[in-house]
Amino acid sequence: MALPIHEAWILLFVLPGLVTPAAINHEDYPADEGDQTSSNDNLIFDDYRGKGCVDDSGFVYKLGERFFPGHSNCPCVCTEDGPVCDQPECPKIHPKCTKVEHNGCCPECKEVKNFCEYHGKNYKILEEFKPSPCEWCRCEPSNEVHCVVADCAVPECVNPVYEPEQCCPVCKNG
Repeated sequence: MALPIHEAWILLFVLPGLVTPAAINHEDYPADEGDQTSSNDNLIFDDYRGKGCVDDSGFVYKLGERFFPGHSNCPCVCTEDGPVCDQPECPKIHPKCTKVEHNGCCPECKEVKNFCEYHGKNYKILEEFKPSPCEWCRCEPSNEVHCVVADCAVPECVNPVYEPEQCCPVCKNG
């Protein structure tokens, strides 16, 4: 059955006035106002205080139930007062840590960097190496490379020569 346009407009203006907040019978909803919260969309959500706990995604946990909220690896227990969560003081991660695992409540270092990287190559702690004929380097326990560059004396000739694998120039012709 199709209504003429002027009758459809009347229904649109009259019907909303018939359904008002006073027209909703609160006896149909046993929870009192203290057990309900209302959003801007007028949706009614149950209040689980004293009955359970709700995590960030809306999942409800029973009293006494253990759960892990959000992305946390620290457990919470649902109590009448709400979730009670473990918040331990976690040890700091070692600055040389190269592999961290997040399996438990606190992150754990599983691998510590025990080498130095210098110009794309790795060297063991306390290893000495020569990147060039004039440089002597060492991988320190701090994972830093410390280098010393040779200090060459000024040659006493006019045309000093640089020999392969030697750092300082030499005088070939006296």
